[in-house]
Amino acid sequence: MNDLENKEHRLHEALVSVPSLIVAYSGGVDSAYLAYAAHQALGERMLAVTALSASYSARDRQEAERVVAGAGFRHEFIETDELSNPAYRANNTDRCYFCKDELFDRLDDLASQRGFAAVAYGVNLDDRGDWRPGQRAAREHRVLTPLLDAGLTKADIRELARRADLPVWNRPASACLSSRIAYGIEVTPERLAVVEKGEEALRTLGFRQFRVRYHENLVRIEIGPEELPRALTPEMARQFVETFKPLGFAYVTLDLEGYRTGSLNARIVRIQT
Repeated sequence: MNDLENKEHRLHEALVSVPSLIVAYSGGVDSAYLAYAAHQALGERMLAVTALSASYSARDRQEAERVVAGAGFRHEFIETDELSNPAYRANNTDRCYFCKDELFDRLDDLASQRGFAAVAYGVNLDDRGDWRPGQRAAREHRVLTPLLDAGLTKADIRELARRADLPVWNRPASACLSSRIAYGIEVTPERLAVVEKGEEALRTLGFRQFRVRYHENLVRIEIGPEELPRALTPEMARQFVETFKPLGFAYVTLDLEGYRTGSLNARIVRIQT
């Protein structure tokens, strides 16, 4: 048994030891594989739950439903209302804490009502290197972390998801729409809608990996490094301007470092370390 198989075995053993489980399921590769693995271990004693709010894009909902349709595990949508919390809307560096606290409050309530023994989410070994205040909320709610406990990295999870034929195994990393809005700028439904429209436009232009970073009247477009040459042309510059000016931005910029996860957290991580 190789190292990855050992990790997979540890994950399975941990999951079968839980009487029943709710999995916080966003539709990304981590939560999708966790939901799949929990279904393999527990069958009908697991339930994947997706939280719908203004910060969850229509594209993410489609991807979540696509995985469920193929894998066949139990799944439900619930609604969360983190935008009603002034601390979340203020968009300080701990914004993610208030989002996860709202999510886990709702999942704890659901678990209590339905008789589920525990709640789990898809944090993995690599997530420890970024600024993720949502992990504090998970600890406070005693949410299980099966992927992390098994020692699984992002690359491990992608490979296991590929072997399981999950269609999101190679999907670019995804996060909520609020993560695109620079800290200190209030999160509003209108700004989230602008970000979502901008990212759909980039997808229509044929880009695969990207982020629309919202900085008040300036948009900072991040494109995957392998796709940057296509973005760095006069014709594409014109299309970017024609796309983003009507969305209300005075300045349209392309980040020359390209796409990278957590770019808004880079300064925070440096301060913390």
